[in-house]
Amino acid sequence: MSARRSFLAHAAAIAAGLAVVSTPSFAQDTWPSKPIKLVVPFAPGGTSDILARHVAAQLQVALKQTVIVENKAGAGGVIGADSVAKSPNDGYTILLGTVASHAINPALSAKIPYNASKDFAPIIRLGSIANVLIVTATEPSKTAKELIGRAKAKPGSYAFASAGQGTSQHMSGETLKVLAGIDILHVPYKGSGPAIQDVIAGQVPMSFETVTVALPHIQAGKVRALAVTSAKRTPTLPDVPTLQEAGVAGFDVVSWQGLFAPAGTAPAIVERLNSELQKILATTETKAKMYTLGLEYAPNTPKQFGDYQVAEQAKWVKIVKAGNVKID
Repeated sequence: MSARRSFLAHAAAIAAGLAVVSTPSFAQDTWPSKPIKLVVPFAPGGTSDILARHVAAQLQVALKQTVIVENKAGAGGVIGADSVAKSPNDGYTILLGTVASHAINPALSAKIPYNASKDFAPIIRLGSIANVLIVTATEPSKTAKELIGRAKAKPGSYAFASAGQGTSQHMSGETLKVLAGIDILHVPYKGSGPAIQDVIAGQVPMSFETVTVALPHIQAGKVRALAVTSAKRTPTLPDVPTLQEAGVAGFDVVSWQGLFAPAGTAPAIVERLNSELQKILATTETKAKMYTLGLEYAPNTPKQFGDYQVAEQAKWVKIVKAGNVKID
């Protein structure tokens, strides 16, 4: 055997040996091989947290790996979202992002420490929920169209309560101001509870609130529902028209939740998560849980969710600019 052939044979033997050695190591590192952390950027107990814990429990079974929910509340979801944006993109840290963390807050402030469209890999939009325009029981307006007419006739005479600055409830009111051309005052509260209580008491004549929170008060006759903020009527309040039906063209505001991974996460991991979650969201158990939370789900791919997030952020940029919306 020539020296050249001897060298090539030796090199091939080494390569074969390396392949044998490396194969078991690769198999051991197949994702997921350790617990996955699901960060919820809000306090425990809210809709996002309840949804995240349900999804985590189901995903744990599907992936045969522990999924731990970690709450990192603060700054309207910004703190938790930023922590995930800066986490390793190995598929072991994911985020339950919302319209607040990935559309409204980035539109409201240039100081957000992450780029909502570039620093994350969209996985799936889990669900969305409409807000509902409610008024105190003594408000003379019986329809949203009538209320808008009264507000136009007396600029500045109406105020609306919200769960706080930068929430979807707040931005529903700002959207109404811009699209309906009315002047109404925003009165922010520290949460939905105190906001809706002051509407019930007649301290503030109107409010936007999630359908889930408002429903028991509507059913009890403490407030009246005039319109929902989504483009289509919601199954939870099928007899309540949309604001588009009330003549406010283009009105489509929903609060949504979805899962994101850090940018650069392997597409195979993102696709696996999307596939497993689509199966989970199609189960009777999860459909029932979503209904109790007032959430609606439609199947979507990572690309479709990514395109949706970009469009949502662009929409809120326009509303913030047109309404000259400022937050403290």
